Amino acid sequence: MSNSTLAQGHQDNPDLPLGTTPPFARMHRWLKRAIFVCLFALVIEGAFTVPALALWYGWPTLSFTEICSELMKVRYSDDTVDCEHPYPLGGAPFGGPPEAAGQTTARDEWGIQPKPGWERVGFRELVRKHDERIAREEARREATQPR
Repeated sequence: MSNSTLAQGHQDNPDLPLGTTPPFARMHRWLKRAIFVCLFALVIEGAFTVPALALWYGWPTLSFTEICSELMKVRYSDDTVDCEHPYPLGGAPFGGPPEAAGQTTARDEWGIQPKPGWERVGFRELVRKHDERIAREEARREATQPR
């Protein structure tokens, strides 16, 4: 089929989008509808994912930075790890070392399919872990202060 035939076919049916021939017009219409539905569903899913995870991890009680720090403490099994806020502009991936550079406390099993060595985080469990860690630090600080 030459370009003149395609142009002729498009002139016969001005309702069809450019590049759509009459035999495939119905299929293109249904594909377009299905793609719009999938894109709409992805936008809705994305809009609800972050708020749902924030509530799951304990958002009104903990700030987003505290949630990030607690997740890193769980992931690396290290109570000294904290999230940097605001994140440095020269950090990874823009030139600095990655966030876990030099981290040796993680208990993950590496292989073809890595297995994390930390327990799953339950509903608002980070709030409990955060409060317990703060209480431990306060008790340690009071024990080391002379009376």
